[in-house]
Amino acid sequence: MTLDMGAPPPREAVLDNGLRILVQEVRTAPLASVWCWYKVGSRDEAPGSIGISHWVEHMNFKGTTNIPREKIKGIIEEFGGSWNGYTWIDQTTYLETATRDALDRMLFIEAERMAGCLYAPDDCESERTVIISELEGGENDPDQVLEIEVTAAAFKAHPYGHPTIGWPSDLRRITRDDLYAYYRRFYVPDNATLVVVGDVEFDEVVRRAAHHLGGIPSGRPAPRYATTEPPQAGERRVSIEKEGATAYLKMAHHAPAASDPDFFAMLILDAVLCGAKGLNLWSSFRTPPPQRSARLYRALVEARLASAVSGAVLPTADPFLFTISMTAGDGVSLDRLEEAATAAVARVVDDGVTQAELEKARNQLRARLVFENDSVTNIAHQIGFFETIGAADVLRTAADRIAQVGLDQVHRVAAACLRPANRTVGRFVPLTGGGGRSSEGGT
Repeated sequence: MTLDMGAPPPREAVLDNGLRILVQEVRTAPLASVWCWYKVGSRDEAPGSIGISHWVEHMNFKGTTNIPREKIKGIIEEFGGSWNGYTWIDQTTYLETATRDALDRMLFIEAERMAGCLYAPDDCESERTVIISELEGGENDPDQVLEIEVTAAAFKAHPYGHPTIGWPSDLRRITRDDLYAYYRRFYVPDNATLVVVGDVEFDEVVRRAAHHLGGIPSGRPAPRYATTEPPQAGERRVSIEKEGATAYLKMAHHAPAASDPDFFAMLILDAVLCGAKGLNLWSSFRTPPPQRSARLYRALVEARLASAVSGAVLPTADPFLFTISMTAGDGVSLDRLEEAATAAVARVVDDGVTQAELEKARNQLRARLVFENDSVTNIAHQIGFFETIGAADVLRTAADRIAQVGLDQVHRVAAACLRPANRTVGRFVPLTGGGGRSSEGGT
C-alpha cells in the first residue's frame, strides 16, 4: 500500500461553510484514516502568547459537549484504531485511523473537536502544569535547548523563530479566556482541511462529513501574513554553557521553502552530506537515514570527531532552515569538530557533488518516498500536510522533481545556502559539577 506519485490528485469537495474535503480511495485493506488540519501554528502567535497553539491542541483532547474527556480514547480504541495530533510552525492536525466502519465515529469526533471543546478552567490550569513540565524537561536535553536557541537566533523577523512549545513567561501568563478565544478564532471550517484516505467512497465521505461538520458556522479567518526574513548578512553564533556530559554543535543555514524550485536540490545536498531523509514529518525521522557513504559521516564519525551527525531539511510554507547537528566525540573539542565540519561543507560549496553522489541521493530519496507512504495514515498525513503549506503539487511531482535536479543546480544552491554568512552556529559547552568546562567542550 503506497501513495502512487503519478496517481490523480485526491478528489475534492468544499462544503458551504468553507470546509475543504480531500479523499483518496485506497482499497488494499479495510481501513480509513481521518486527519483534520488547521492552518494555525507557532507562526501565528503574537508576542506574549508564544506556545498558545500547542496548548490549544492539548486542550482539544480534554472532552467536548457530547464526548466526556474519559471517553475520547475509547471511541476509537473500541475499533482497534489509533489517534493522535500535533502542532508545528505552520499547522495543527488531529488524526484517527481505524477500520472503515469507524468512519462515522471519526468524523463525529472531529466535528466535536472543531465546535464543541469545553476549556474547563481546571483543565486549563492542569494542562498549564503539564506543558511547563514538558518545557522544563526539554531544558535537560542539551540538543533540544541548542535547537531552540539556534532557531531563535537565525530568525530576527519571521515568526519561525518561535519555539512551538512556547516561552516560560508566556505559558505562565496565558489565561483560559486567551486559550478559548484562540480556539474559536482558528478552529473554524474555512480554516480547515479534512483528509480521508482508505477503503471509502468519495460521495459517502462527503455526505457523512456534511452531516457532522456542515452545520458548523464559518469563521472567515484573516489571511496569514508573516514578516519576510531579511537576508542574513553575516554568521551568527550562539553559545550555551550548562551542566552536562556531552558537547553539541549545530550549523543552521537559511534554506528554501517547499514550493521553491531549489527545495529538492537542498534535499540532495542533505542526502550527500548527512544521508537521505524523506518528506514525511510523521514518519521520516523514525527510520535512520543511510549514512555510511554520507560525507559528514565519513569526515566526522568515522574520524572519531563526532559520535553522531544528522541533517534536516523540512518542507515549510516559508523559507526555513537546513540544520546540521553533531554530537562531539569523547574528548574532542568543539573547535576541532567545527573546523572539520566547516571544511567538509566548504568542499561542497567549492566543488559541488559528484555524478555518483547525485545518482545515489536520487535513488535513496525516491525509495524514502515509497517507504514513508506505506499506509493510509502516512498517505493522509502527506496529502494534508502539503495542502496546508500550499505545496500540494510539490508532493504529487516529488519523484519527477528529484529526477530533474542536476549537478549545476546543486552546486548553485550549495554556494547560495551553505556560505558562512548565511549560517547560525550553536555550541553547547557542558560544564562540570564545579562550573568548569569538561573536556568535550574544551578548546
